[in-house]
Amino acid sequence: MATDDSADRNLPAGYRPPRVWTWDQPSGGRFANINRPVSGATHEKTLPRGKHPLQLYSLGTPNGQKVTILLEELLAVGHKGAEYDAWLIKIHEGEQFGSGFVAVNPNSKIPAMLDYSTDPPTRLFESASILLYLAEKFDAFLPKEHYRRAETMNWLMWQMGSAPYLGGGFGHFYTYAPFKIEYAINRFAMEAKRLLHVLDTQLGRNEYVAGDQYTIADIANWTWYGGIMNGTYDAREFLALHEYRNLARWTELVGSRPAVRRGRRVNTTTGPEELRLPERHSAADFDPPAR
Repeated sequence: MATDDSADRNLPAGYRPPRVWTWDQPSGGRFANINRPVSGATHEKTLPRGKHPLQLYSLGTPNGQKVTILLEELLAVGHKGAEYDAWLIKIHEGEQFGSGFVAVNPNSKIPAMLDYSTDPPTRLFESASILLYLAEKFDAFLPKEHYRRAETMNWLMWQMGSAPYLGGGFGHFYTYAPFKIEYAINRFAMEAKRLLHVLDTQLGRNEYVAGDQYTIADIANWTWYGGIMNGTYDAREFLALHEYRNLARWTELVGSRPAVRRGRRVNTTTGPEELRLPERHSAADFDPPAR
């Protein structure tokens, strides 16, 4: 930690961490209005419920898209029990702090899901937990063979561990922070490029992330790493993304799947109008289909 003698180099100049941190001003730049140092509900609000056993409460972020992509993939291969209702959670308006949502996910983060096919209903939160639950429930996109399953789990958990560096680290300080901090951007750009190289190297050996099969490891990683390759954070040139040719091949391969194209639209409220689908309650909601 910087000493008093070097405090003039801090941001803001002269800043010294207090003995005890207190929450006395908004922080988080674009997300300041939803950040707070305590958990729990801020208001009473019952979650809506549709006609399907699977009820998803989410937003079309990388973590939210993981679940909708897998659900669409499950439906595409004939698992009718994977039909679902996807309800929009407006995190910028604090809907994740409603009492109903907090009852499903005490961490107040999307995605969250309830499975009413069980008695009592099964609550699910954390995107990897939901992916694993659905893959096991429908016996799909998760290999049965010991070593293939273990490799899939390796790369699923690798993505969960790397996302805070890619999104909350690099993405935040490069794109969303209220001002640019060279030290922070350099620190997380270095880690982002290391992670990109890890995945690019793996994809130089295998068609898919965990081997020769498309799995939940591809879904989890594609929404983040495919996203940045496709323009998330507007960092293509800054991170020299043209260097990662294996990653580019895989990004196109996975992104061309019809179920992926559908899933990434669900709970999306930004971007081209024809690709937005704030709520999804049946396959008919995709008409006209994504291009």
